[in-house]
Amino acid sequence: MESRQLKKAELQLSSIGLGCWQLGGDFGEISDETAHKILMRAIEEGIRFFDTADVYGAGQSERLLGRYISQRDDVVIATKYGRGQGTYPDNYNFNNLRDSVLRSQDRLERDTIDLLQLHCVPFDVLKKRDIFDWLEELQAEGQIKSFGASVETIEEADFCIKHSNVVSLQIIFNLLRQEATRSLFDSALENDVGIIARLPLASGLLTGKFSADSTFEDGDHRNFNKDGDAFNVGETFSGLTLEKGVELVSKINDNYKPDALSMVQLALRWCLDHSAVTSVIAGASKPDQVSQNVHAAGLEPLPDALHKKLDAFYQDEVKPHVRGEI
Repeated sequence: MESRQLKKAELQLSSIGLGCWQLGGDFGEISDETAHKILMRAIEEGIRFFDTADVYGAGQSERLLGRYISQRDDVVIATKYGRGQGTYPDNYNFNNLRDSVLRSQDRLERDTIDLLQLHCVPFDVLKKRDIFDWLEELQAEGQIKSFGASVETIEEADFCIKHSNVVSLQIIFNLLRQEATRSLFDSALENDVGIIARLPLASGLLTGKFSADSTFEDGDHRNFNKDGDAFNVGETFSGLTLEKGVELVSKINDNYKPDALSMVQLALRWCLDHSAVTSVIAGASKPDQVSQNVHAAGLEPLPDALHKKLDAFYQDEVKPHVRGEI
């Protein structure tokens, strides 16, 4: 597995990481046994970067990583702060942050956090800048090794680059959400800020396995947040309705996907082809999906001509249907 460096931190990330949102049960119920098998397959396949958050399954995702992964000294575990009950949307302070970090350490069974990311904190909070000072204080204490930000919009990402010492930005980035290629990536490269691409398969849309009639469990965000009722609509199907997303993915499959590639391989390889991207964090609900995701890292880059066609497709046919601020 290729590794890519977060240049402002002494961290090497596998180019394909494992997004661990699903380990908390937010994509449907998952057993500890299945979670263990997924994590072990990830290690076997060379994944050395795991992304989680304190709120995924009310800490369950962190606990599973602590139980099965944290004892290894060759893995990087990133977690997040900022969306917990009693914090979001307007109770951000140093003590709250520090307490949250200590609880994450306990669940992860680690004395320090490799990479702590602000978790889609409201833009008004970011603009005050105090929160970045608090992160630097925790870094000086040794509670965290480095810090970054997971954001919803390009504007928020630009602000973090200009007004903080983040080592990474985590953004929604996939074939159905390409806006970051316009200017953000150039700025990130110029400032040695790594890009962590989340939701590279657009909540599963880009697997090509869904239909307009697909249904999801009550506890699955693809059910309860399909219209942004619980949190930012962009986090579910990249802001598209299921019906429109299925239609657009079908067009990609029919008109742009090389015959030798699956939809998953095309989607992940497309993300990896961007030099600003440090790691692509794909989720998996089954061990075999981990292996399928990792396979993309060994593929040849896509032709430039195909990248241009996919860019035009996004601008002309996808972007007009994306709901919420990009």
